[in-house]
Amino acid sequence: MRAVSFDCFGTLVAVPRPSDPAEAVAEQLRARGVAVPGDWHEAYTEPHLDSPAGAEMSLPAHVSVALSSRGIEADESVVEPAVLDAFDREVEPVPGAEAALDAVDAPVGVLSNCSMPGLVRRVLTRAELLDRFDTVVSSVDIGWRKPDRRAFATVADELDVPVEALTHVGDDRDADGGIDRYGGRYLHVDGDLTGLPERLADGEGTEPGGNH
Repeated sequence: MRAVSFDCFGTLVAVPRPSDPAEAVAEQLRARGVAVPGDWHEAYTEPHLDSPAGAEMSLPAHVSVALSSRGIEADESVVEPAVLDAFDREVEPVPGAEAALDAVDAPVGVLSNCSMPGLVRRVLTRAELLDRFDTVVSSVDIGWRKPDRRAFATVADELDVPVEALTHVGDDRDADGGIDRYGGRYLHVDGDLTGLPERLADGEGTEPGGNH
């Protein structure tokens, strides 16, 4: 048995990023009564936490440490929703998303690189796609980002197949295409899933020698 996983942002849904992420976070922090330092942009972009290669770092944790580096202590229960709201934007499914999911005759999940807890499920809910998946895996929840094998292995385990039996659909050849290294198959898309049902029906990305 094979299974199919989808990247989220840029693959299933279109979600515009804030033009100035640091300021977007600052606005939400101020709205919750948190004092934001005058050099916040510098504090926000400084590295504050060490992590091994391939690991995901929680953005709220980074923000908390960035504030602390400037002598400002803020409770996690304040910081996390502030950061979530800073990146919460209008969501639209990409063209062909529903038809593509209808064409998947296998267990299906989401595997997304995302440093914000709860954001993937929130955007899928707003796009009315969440209930189409057997599992949703976010890098911030498991601690590993694509193309690390542990990310693909987690969604494969959730779908009850080995990594080699996973077809992964995504728009990032470096991150999503990493599935090829571990015996799985990659289908590249670029903000449009309209042609995916035919590609799945043709076996592309699901048999050895398939086109990527």
